[in-house]
Order: sequence, then C-alpha cells, then structure tokens
Amino acid sequence: MRLPLLRLLPVLLLLLGAPALLRAQEAPSPDAPPPPSKASAPLDEPLHEGQTLKVNVNLVDIYFSARDNHGFLAGLRKDDCHIAEDKTPQTIKNLTQEKNLPLTIGILLDTSGSQTNVLPLEKDSGSRFLKEVITPKDEAFLISFDVNVDLLADFTSSPHELDRAMQKASINTASSSGGVPGIGGGPFPTSNPRGTLLYDAVYLAAHDKLQSQTGRKILIILTDGQDEGSQYKIKDAIEEAQKANTIVYPILIADRAMYLASGEIYMGSSAMDQLATQTGGRVINVGNNGRKLEDAFDQIQDELRTQYLASYTPTNREADGKYRKVEMECGKGVKVQARKGYYAIVGGGDDANIE
Repeated sequence: MRLPLLRLLPVLLLLLGAPALLRAQEAPSPDAPPPPSKASAPLDEPLHEGQTLKVNVNLVDIYFSARDNHGFLAGLRKDDCHIAEDKTPQTIKNLTQEKNLPLTIGILLDTSGSQTNVLPLEKDSGSRFLKEVITPKDEAFLISFDVNVDLLADFTSSPHELDRAMQKASINTASSSGGVPGIGGGPFPTSNPRGTLLYDAVYLAAHDKLQSQTGRKILIILTDGQDEGSQYKIKDAIEEAQKANTIVYPILIADRAMYLASGEIYMGSSAMDQLATQTGGRVINVGNNGRKLEDAFDQIQDELRTQYLASYTPTNREADGKYRKVEMECGKGVKVQARKGYYAIVGGGDDANIE
C-alpha cells in the first residue's frame, strides 16, 4: 500500500536536513574561542613587547678590573677592549661595570700551627671586611683548613653570623683521624700531623660551594701559602677555580720569625702567585702586620667596586672540555686583571635572555 505524499514529506525533510543539523551542532557558538589553526607558524614572527626569547648562546663571561698608573679605571666601553681566545680575535658582545651584581665570597682561613701568632689578626680583619662588603643580596661562607677542611659557616648574608663563626676558629694541630673526604664530612687522609690542606681547601670550596653559584664569585685565602699533605695538587686547585669562574685573592700573612726560629725556609708565595694569576686575582703580601692586612682587604674592596664583565660567543663552538687560553687588553698602559682561560665543558653554555 502506498503512503500518502503528505505523510512522507516530514520524513523526507528530516532526512534531508540531518547533515545540516549535524553541522549546526558542530559549529562553535559566537562566544567560543576559534578552533586551533592547522597552518604552520610563521618563521620570523616578531616578538611583542614584554616577551622573552630563550637562546642557547654559549657565552663566555670574563670578570676583570683594569688600572693604569693613576688607579682603577671606570667608564670603559666594549670598543676600548679586545679579547683573543687561543690567539683568535673574538667579538665582545657586552661590556658592563658590575659593581652592583650579587657577590658570593668564600673566606678560607688557615688554622694550622704556623698561624698561631697571626690568627687573631686574620679573624678581626676578615670580620671587618665582610661587615663592610656584604649586602642583603650577597652571600658568603667560611672554611677553615689545617689537617682537616671544615665548613665553619655556610652561605649567609649575615655579617653577624660570619663574625661569630670567624671568632670561633682555632688552631688545630691534631693528627688526622680518617673519615670521608670533603667539607664538613671528614678530613683528607694525611700522614703529617702538622698538615696544612691548603690546595684541598681551594679545590673543595670551588667544586662543592661555588660551582653551582652564578654572578661574581671570589675566594679570599688568609694563609702563609704553605701546603702540607693535600690530596690535590696546585694545578688541580687552579683548574677547579677556573671551572667555577672564581677569582682568587691569596693574602699572605706569615710569622716569618717563627720560620726563622725553627730553621725552616718560607716558600709559600710561588704557588699562590700561580693561583691568583690564572684566576684573575692577585697576591697581597702583608707579613704579620695588622695595618697592612686591613689595607689588603680595602684594596680588594676597591677592585670589586670597579669590576667589569665582558661577554663573548667563542668562534670555537666545540664543547670538548679542553682548556682555552684567553688574552685581554684595554689599551696601552692599562693593566688588565682577568682569568687566563676557561674549560669548554661538555654540555656547557648559558641561556641568554633577549629582551
């Protein structure tokens, strides 16, 4: 039997309208966000104001100070200086004066028997220096070394805490009793009960405390420069300080009369000269004179206030872990104090912010 046409019409209209109805259900409402585009993003889309682009650029940072016969120089520009890496000229990308950049200071205090008569001077002058230099954005730590390497004060911005730890430091001539080597984890083994683990202290301070820090980093060593019994050699200490981009200032304070009376020859300056020169610092020899010791700390303060940061992207982009020699000059008659090289550590590189 055939259905009347009027009865079939609603059914036909429903079937014919089904695709349109489905499309209407899938279509977004006027207030909904547009569907994601399947088109490729433009390659050269400009940055809008306030955006930051992260780029791995492998910048090499060189902190340095410059002086002539009249003293430390201020106001240098990048066109005033030149850098060569392994004798290949480099293009300086930035050169800025960094007196307000956060500072990390490590104080290494020689508490071996040879420092018995000068330790009070070291503690008083060191505390005064930290009180004058440390600001709320800076940090410092304190390590003593003798037959052991001990962390007396961890990172802090409190000169009071540092002074309290400094004043508690005492001479230690007891023999090593073994233990797990490391700062605060036990002494390095030594067969000499009069050991002075100077090189170990520098190595551990650079590796354990400063390697992970950013910004300006310095180590100040109050010592006579004599090492006895260290597991590491002076070249190991220098290498670790360079890898941590840390400037080292050895302040030689020694009771020469004690060495003379005991028939020993004082030979502490040579290794300290190497350590300072290779890391961009310098040795300051004060003997056992308290006034000269305070002057030494004042000189370091002056250098920190006039310190620069030069950055460049090396033409040799290989992160092969090898040592690269760096030479820097800023004009005739200007003495530049900067580290002599760096290690192109595998996987290294900095993230630079391009605003």
